[in-house]
Amino acid sequence: MDRNHHRFRSTWALPVPPARAYAVLARAEDYPRWWPQVRAVRWTGDTTAVLTVRSLLPYEMTLMARETRNEPGAGVLEVALTGDLDGWARWTVTPAGSGTLARYDQAVEVNKPLLRRFAVPGRPLFRANHRLMMRGGRRGLVAYLEAV
Repeated sequence: MDRNHHRFRSTWALPVPPARAYAVLARAEDYPRWWPQVRAVRWTGDTTAVLTVRSLLPYEMTLMARETRNEPGAGVLEVALTGDLDGWARWTVTPAGSGTLARYDQAVEVNKPLLRRFAVPGRPLFRANHRLMMRGGRRGLVAYLEAV
């Protein structure tokens, strides 16, 4: 296994219908409003944006995201990522009782030199950092959905 390759999966139970959850997740420019670790989103084209993210560990990552799938009927949003990470990320939104299950999948290769240098000893910290980021995102999204 490549020490700089990471796969992540998170699932978020959301208290709104799938169409509403999908609509909010499709508006990446609003992520900084509800996801504390997404510091900035700047559109650079119709389907491309630059994101700045930072979680608990003292490093910031810059990612260029290019939309590769936007299928509301299937509940799938997917982007290709380049920059400090290369790979892809995907939201899959499905009904779950009276709400929604939003599944986030990501497969990336780390490019940021500092993170590559600490790939082996830092792996547990990087994974914990990602879990904290996803926990913050879910909490922020639920609060955002309840407020609007």
